[in-house]
Amino acid sequence: MKLAEALILRADLKTRAAQLRERLRNNAKVQEGETPAQDPQELLRDFEEVAAQTLILVQQINRTNSQTPFEDGPTLADALALRDVLKLRAANLRDLIEAASFKMQRYGQAEIKTFATVDVRVLQKQSDDLSKQLRELDTKIQALNWTVDIVE
Repeated sequence: MKLAEALILRADLKTRAAQLRERLRNNAKVQEGETPAQDPQELLRDFEEVAAQTLILVQQINRTNSQTPFEDGPTLADALALRDVLKLRAANLRDLIEAASFKMQRYGQAEIKTFATVDVRVLQKQSDDLSKQLRELDTKIQALNWTVDIVE
């Protein structure tokens, strides 16, 4: 199985686990004299099976990421860490830009005037550059995911 396929399967397992959790909540209580629409014990067994499959799959994905060389760094795991930090930095800049760009409506001269304490144009350029780096890195990661076999 390719790494990309394993990642898709992991997402499916995560969705299935969330659905089972919701079904468990919906069947955890019933009115006196009623029976649940689904057997909670069976749902728990299904959930535990999904959890066990997820554990194995995530371990395989992590092993693959830590053993796969990456062109811009030692391993794919390192590239994923860099991607996470780029996302964090880009989100922070976007938040700052949004906060600094907010225009308050003044209805009279008595109201306090506000102004940005940062240069929004400079921050926007930095944000655009980070977003470009993130897109390029993510494209490389995605391409590699379709060529690498999962480590068992």
